[in-house]
Amino acid sequence: MSFNALLMTEGEDGVVCAVTELTEDDLPEGDVLVDVEFSTLNYKDGMILNGNIGRLVRSFPHVPGVDFAGTVEHSSDPRYKAGDKVVLTGWRVGEAHWGGFAQKAQVRADWLVPLPEGLTTKQAMAVGTAGFAAVFAVLALEDHGLAPEKGPVLVTGATGGVGSVAVAMLAKMGYTVAGSTGQADQADYLRDLGCSEIVTRASLAEPAGRPLESEKWAGCVDAVGGSTLARVLGQMQYRGSVSACGLAAGASMECSVLPFLLRGVNLLGIDTVMQPYENRVRAWQRVAEDLPMEKLEAMTEMCGLADLPENAKRILKGQIRGRLVIDVNV
Repeated sequence: MSFNALLMTEGEDGVVCAVTELTEDDLPEGDVLVDVEFSTLNYKDGMILNGNIGRLVRSFPHVPGVDFAGTVEHSSDPRYKAGDKVVLTGWRVGEAHWGGFAQKAQVRADWLVPLPEGLTTKQAMAVGTAGFAAVFAVLALEDHGLAPEKGPVLVTGATGGVGSVAVAMLAKMGYTVAGSTGQADQADYLRDLGCSEIVTRASLAEPAGRPLESEKWAGCVDAVGGSTLARVLGQMQYRGSVSACGLAAGASMECSVLPFLLRGVNLLGIDTVMQPYENRVRAWQRVAEDLPMEKLEAMTEMCGLADLPENAKRILKGQIRGRLVIDVNV
């Protein structure tokens, strides 16, 4: 049976993307064949679709898309049967393995997670890998002692996919949330999601001049990295924690060790790609319980497969607010 996919090919003129008709015989080997309903655009997808930045994809032809949700069509693994709703994030799908920018995907059963009760496939992809990183970031903060009574929580890059989900989830859970953004015109959007304070990106972008500032934040979900992360570390409360899950401002930073030595600040690295199954199930359950679906809907934009190359440019420029869900069947 034929289906449509956004196929990447490499030739003399570089990498080219086009919606192409494929058959199931073109799919890579896998235990489970999934009828994909929705995918989503993440920052890594933007890098791949914009000339394959960093050579993340090494083998062509290739179908990108680091996550997807849909319905099982066929499974040779007893854990899944036809008709099951499933979601996939991580495992280098869309990078080393064919991904979700297609109407069908064939993958290993170990990579899938049953869709939690109460979530639709569209909602799962409104969360997507970026939102999933936000959930893991919040869980890591909780696991290191964060609670609403400890004080305010800062979310950097708050209008992006990671930040928007983090703000909405933290606010619903009863936290006082501050959102950092460089887009002054998005203040109302962030307040609607649950921010009680807006912090300008510029105020965090420059070095403080001293390694420790006044203690302000009980926790932080940082989707920016670079000099912003270095500045935030010096503003953390005693034994506060920062979940680092992004690098929009750069992958390196220059900072002092004093926040770690004198305040016991925790810097928590957040990985979503290789998380074990049990952690994924826990995180998706928290999505179903703690993420307000009306806020998720408000932060979601839709597009089809043919719109992906142009939107991939937008995401690298920071021009996509919230989450962009891909309906692969339009």
